[in-house]
Amino acid sequence: MTEVVYKLIADDLRERIASGELAPGDDVPTEAELAQRWSTSRGPIRNALAALRQEGLIETTRGRPARVRERKAHQAVDVSIPFTRWARDIGAEPGARTQEVSLRRTDAEKATLLEVPEGTPVVDVLRLRLLDGRPTMVERLTYLEPVGRLLFDVDLDTVSITEYLAERGHGSADVHHEIDAVAADEIDADLLEVPVGSPILRLRRISRDADGRTFEASDDRYLSDIVRFTVLASGRSPQGDAYVRPLGRA
Repeated sequence: MTEVVYKLIADDLRERIASGELAPGDDVPTEAELAQRWSTSRGPIRNALAALRQEGLIETTRGRPARVRERKAHQAVDVSIPFTRWARDIGAEPGARTQEVSLRRTDAEKATLLEVPEGTPVVDVLRLRLLDGRPTMVERLTYLEPVGRLLFDVDLDTVSITEYLAERGHGSADVHHEIDAVAADEIDADLLEVPVGSPILRLRRISRDADGRTFEASDDRYLSDIVRFTVLASGRSPQGDAYVRPLGRA
């Protein structure tokens, strides 16, 4: 009977968290309150709270009630999924606020990434991405000019750029990701609404077409309290390449 009671308590609290009745940051009812409500001892209460803690739904700190954890969205980096599709897959509403779309000549750094001579025409995009209306990620995208020009013909606040370009013959056959952490610069801080210098997660991406030609270089900067990245437990791709490499090694 004790086992059944703890599962009932855990199920009830889980449902209240999922519905938003208990929101991230809210205190969970105390052991005494739960014991009174369920007419049980504290043993089943503690088992229920332990189960929710293990699931990552609540956190406990000595000297204060358990609290509902801020939920983070997980994004796998060993596969390439457009932000818009990924957001909908996790049950969130994607959003976008385009800050800039411009045609310019590439500098030395971007020329190296795109494997073109310095000064080659490219299209740069700066866009804020949102989850359920909350600023989540700043996109800095650079495309070879023939590909990027297509973006001047569409409202970038309403489409997935990756899917839009794929529909027009510019899909990614090979994608390389690199993750690190950086300090928010003035643009990041303004768009993500955090102080300058705040730690944020950066995901850099190089996309190549079916002919092996690089056509996109991106620099995406995520709020680390909303998104975390995951890779396969083996850390290896189906081809045997390591996803996680020590710095300084190819």
